[in-house]
Amino acid sequence: MKQLLTFATALFLSAFATSSFAQSYKNGDNLLNVGIGLGAYTAGGLPIGASFEKGITDQISVGGSFDFARYGYNYGGYKWNYTFMYIGARASYHAGELLNISNDKFDPYAGVSLGFRAASYKDNSGYSDNYYNPYNSGLFLGLHIGSRYRFSEKLGVFGEVGYGIAALKLGLSAKF
Repeated sequence: MKQLLTFATALFLSAFATSSFAQSYKNGDNLLNVGIGLGAYTAGGLPIGASFEKGITDQISVGGSFDFARYGYNYGGYKWNYTFMYIGARASYHAGELLNISNDKFDPYAGVSLGFRAASYKDNSGYSDNYYNPYNSGLFLGLHIGSRYRFSEKLGVFGEVGYGIAALKLGLSAKF
């Protein structure tokens, strides 16, 4: 956990090592992230997911997200798997102005998610059920801190740490 916090801080503060350009995020921007998760809280494997946010002010964007993970086991004819789907609303505060960062390539942000988590278990013995606590189906609250780095006006990469389906999410980012 300490390494995760250190990485999150480094990712968030990496935007300080920038030169002066226009702001990376502004009101009206459409932001799409598509990526994989590492360090899944609920299952092994690599969760996949996407999020979309629309800028409603020069600092705040709102939208939705979807994440999916499946983890299974097959040994000696016995098979089982856990499946997790997260769908929810999310909001982010874009901290470039607050941190006095004026680089057109970096977009540091932090935010929250609220939504529904569907969790299930199946095996080939005929047993299937909701996943056991603490990761059963129901409402979830997620937190994230991240940054986008754009290679061009429209495309880039993103990284997020937080609490949701995975401790770390990495992937491609589009702005339109």
